[in-house]
Amino acid sequence: MSIRILVVDDETSVTDLISYNLRKAHYDVLTAHDGEAALQIARESSPDLILLDLMLPKIDGLDVCRELRKTSQVPVIMITARGEETDRVIGLELGADDYVCKPFSMRELLARIKAVLRRNQSPSGELAGSAILSGPHGLRLDEDSRTATLGGTPLSLTRLEFDLIQYLTLNAGRVLSREQLLSQAWGYDFVGGTRAVDSAIKRLRAKIRAFSPEADIIETVRGIGYRLIK
Repeated sequence: MSIRILVVDDETSVTDLISYNLRKAHYDVLTAHDGEAALQIARESSPDLILLDLMLPKIDGLDVCRELRKTSQVPVIMITARGEETDRVIGLELGADDYVCKPFSMRELLARIKAVLRRNQSPSGELAGSAILSGPHGLRLDEDSRTATLGGTPLSLTRLEFDLIQYLTLNAGRVLSREQLLSQAWGYDFVGGTRAVDSAIKRLRAKIRAFSPEADIIETVRGIGYRLIK
């Protein structure tokens, strides 16, 4: 079955160019030119990946990403202008998987797409297993089903968030650098930088505290990285 990609940009010339090259690479392509249409198509067609421009009419890209993450873990690559660093950080915090800056080459974009799809289709071999992992405050991770619960309550985690909490749990009590977490969860082909780790940890903490406000189980070690308390 072909991989389906939704391209969202308000410039027809951009969507046409990207669509042409994606089809040449044997992807199925859907397009949308505003945020409202993007959400509708995403819900109706269940794409395997979304290329999402941030500057969109009706609903901007950040709000589209925010809405998507309420019900879907579809991989999202943001398309941003070079001066939109703040928006890129917010997008990563909202759950985007990667970003590409305009102007970009199609070779770069195709490489990012392949990397994100690869990371989302299967977990890293170092993280794979078949055990039930236990952590503080009743945290339990099922490595076969890749599901997590906290005190018996299911946690809705993205593939990336599960890989992070899994690696932290496997190394509970040890300080892990941002670079270690980046290479384990994102892979060495991710070029977004260690700030993506901080954004993902922030999302993880928010999800955990939503069920158990006192469950501050991920500790920040200033200047180094993070540690899961024992």
